Amino acid sequence: MELFGIETLGRDLSALSTEIILFGFSLAVLLIGVILKGETRRYTGYVALFGYILALLPLFLGVGEGFEAFFGMVSVDPFTTFFKFLFLIVGFLVVLLSLDYTVREGVAFGEYYALVLIATTGMMLMAGAANLVTIFLGLEIMSLSVYALSGITREDPRSVEAAFKYFLLGAFASAFMLYGMALLYASTGTFHLGEMARVLTEKGLMSRPLVLVGMGLLLLGFAFKLALVPFHMWTPDVYEGAPTPITAFMATGVKAAAFAGLLRVAFAILPELQGKWEELMWVLAVATMTLGNLVALRQEDVKRMLAYSSIAHAGYVLVGFIAGGERGHAAMLFYLYAYAFMNIGAFSVVALMGRRGQPNTLLDCWSGAGFKHPLLGLAMTVFLFSLAGVPPTAGFMAKFYVFGAAVKAGYYWLAILGVLNSAVAAYYYLRVLVYMYFREPKEGVETGYPSLAGALAILLALWGVLQLGISPSGFLALAEQSLRSML
Repeated sequence: MELFGIETLGRDLSALSTEIILFGFSLAVLLIGVILKGETRRYTGYVALFGYILALLPLFLGVGEGFEAFFGMVSVDPFTTFFKFLFLIVGFLVVLLSLDYTVREGVAFGEYYALVLIATTGMMLMAGAANLVTIFLGLEIMSLSVYALSGITREDPRSVEAAFKYFLLGAFASAFMLYGMALLYASTGTFHLGEMARVLTEKGLMSRPLVLVGMGLLLLGFAFKLALVPFHMWTPDVYEGAPTPITAFMATGVKAAAFAGLLRVAFAILPELQGKWEELMWVLAVATMTLGNLVALRQEDVKRMLAYSSIAHAGYVLVGFIAGGERGHAAMLFYLYAYAFMNIGAFSVVALMGRRGQPNTLLDCWSGAGFKHPLLGLAMTVFLFSLAGVPPTAGFMAKFYVFGAAVKAGYYWLAILGVLNSAVAAYYYLRVLVYMYFREPKEGVETGYPSLAGALAILLALWGVLQLGISPSGFLALAEQSLRSML
């Protein structure tokens, strides 16, 4: 009887208190969006911002650690809390950037902010999953919301095309992942990650073809969400066509959620398969960072350039995954936070440079922008330096920790190739600065003007980039602490 008692139910609900708050606010935003008319619909964004702030309270207050809720479906531990903070920061910054962008593009609907809140809820479920079913539920809640957000600017053919491509390819990836989970269940008789690892080890099933195929299909689904080569082809078209704040949301939040789910599976199952997946991941990391950087060199559109850049950065994060151990995985977590701040900051500048019907994402449109908008130019310079890994920014420390972990683990060539790729990437980041400061402004190009909300989003992103770059040790210690319950 106690199993179904009030105390157990209360503890289970407390484990999902952050998700419940966000989902509740998504329903409130939808309702308010129906009541409000015309320009007043923009106020639904402020309600969403308040929802993100309120959702932080359970994380600060703490709901206990080291237990599983809802019959082993959800895990409550420092690892989950670490990623929840990341998703709330990303969601808050994206909504803040969207306040004026959605008015400009005519999509200031309650549905827009409700979908962002629901997608964030799905990300949190993936980070806290203790069961393959929970991972899949979180993935689908997140994915379906982002599909709709990608095509929310219905009058823009590129946006509709982006949503259609993302939906079709995402559906295939989800099907492969689900089939892989089914094969693992057929081999072990359970979806629970901890129990699955125990059965695989005790019964010596790790070498069975059914298990290997199941794990391969599961990793394929994660590779699609992470845009790893050769599952990256959707990324440039979707990132270019989606609304710029949503592109930032996909490049940071969606990618971080996929890495969180991958780490959950890795900590439970992959250690027993290390000899079988290590070389594959090594090749994936090198191919991803190399192809992403080389193709980015030829891009004339800033959004497409940042899209291929995001592919390359997924390869850098994968280096930390391959290095493994507390050092490598902590470097991964640090990198995800650093990348979130610098990438959202860069996309914020791109969004503010555009006007309705004139996104101004071509490099020629950025000619002389550093003098026309000196504050935006300065902010973009910091973000691009961070993406390139120039000290004293967060990007430099993130790469230092990741490549250092690879060297410590004996992956010398992987670290060398990563450093060489970073040198290549510096060229196309600096190329944007050349257009901003060393080219005459192009005639007929009218750029946008910074809004208060957009400027605040940029300032918060700048603070994150400089704070993690100048004083990274305390945050890295938090990352290491969040991993100790998992390793």
